[in-house]
Amino acid sequence: MLSVIVPVCNGAHFLPESLSALRASELDGTRWELIVVDDASRDHSAEVAARYADRVIRLVDGASGPAVARNRGADVARGSALVFVDADVCVHPDALGRMVDIFERQPDVAAIFGAYDLEPAAGGLVSQYRNLLHRYVHQRDAGDVITFWTGCGAVRTEVFVSSGKFDEEEALEDIELGYRMSTLGYRIQLRPEIQGRHLKRWTLRNMVITDVRNRGIPWVRLLMSGRGLPQATLNIRTSEQACTVLVFLGWLGLWAWMWSGTVTYLALSAAAVAATLAINGPLLAWFARQRGWWFALRTLPLRLLYYTLNSISVSLAVLPFGFGRRRASPAMNHRQSEA
Repeated sequence: MLSVIVPVCNGAHFLPESLSALRASELDGTRWELIVVDDASRDHSAEVAARYADRVIRLVDGASGPAVARNRGADVARGSALVFVDADVCVHPDALGRMVDIFERQPDVAAIFGAYDLEPAAGGLVSQYRNLLHRYVHQRDAGDVITFWTGCGAVRTEVFVSSGKFDEEEALEDIELGYRMSTLGYRIQLRPEIQGRHLKRWTLRNMVITDVRNRGIPWVRLLMSGRGLPQATLNIRTSEQACTVLVFLGWLGLWAWMWSGTVTYLALSAAAVAATLAINGPLLAWFARQRGWWFALRTLPLRLLYYTLNSISVSLAVLPFGFGRRRASPAMNHRQSEA
């Protein structure tokens, strides 16, 4: 039996669509239960959830964050495997069935997670770019991984408990749990055929906030703490690290040219940017196949911004002041749906 756990904080506008998608699952309803954990929502999330869920748990002492909400849901779950789904993700009808099939056929697999599909709900360049980028990364790195993702992921209950559950003080609780499970020797698989449609609308502002405050700084500090594994996969693979360094050097070259007027610095800056775009060639070609070359070309500034934000995150993460090690605000954490 599966226990599907959906944490929500002020997500009443998403829940009818996301919970309806779960109820449309092809997996027989007797083989899974739906638990929604309302993290002190100020809207009607709990009332909406009650129309779909087998059980609604309400946390009333102020928003505690998704790690706490997921742990409280796991505490009452009856299933042999826990499925975590974000409140703004509509799983495909075959998603739960695929999870069951993998767990039954591969007893050595402790946890699995999927990917967004190719049809994100929100239009606009930023939303399409972010969601398609997530799909590309998860499709590219399918197979055995060392991390975990709670946008649409499942873990055997005994493994979840023996690994210590989610760290309730960690901003990137799903990634940190994945690192911990991998360190303990558990096998995790990324299976992009398990899909969900993302409902979130991205703006440039919340992209910057997410990439620096909610993900970049916590991720760097997780790695620096020794609790994160140094293996270069997904968003921290070697090519991504190289692009971050190149864009940083590009900005340094531009600053040096503006300060000194030496054209050599400008040439070096341009070369760094050109190298970054060359490394991103496969991604841009994939974007072009999905949305056309005009879309792909318009993502170039967003790619350069992404690596710039990575540089900023690394710089701020190593500062001994200003951004002390603490989790991001619970309300913001509930909107994180990337790995």
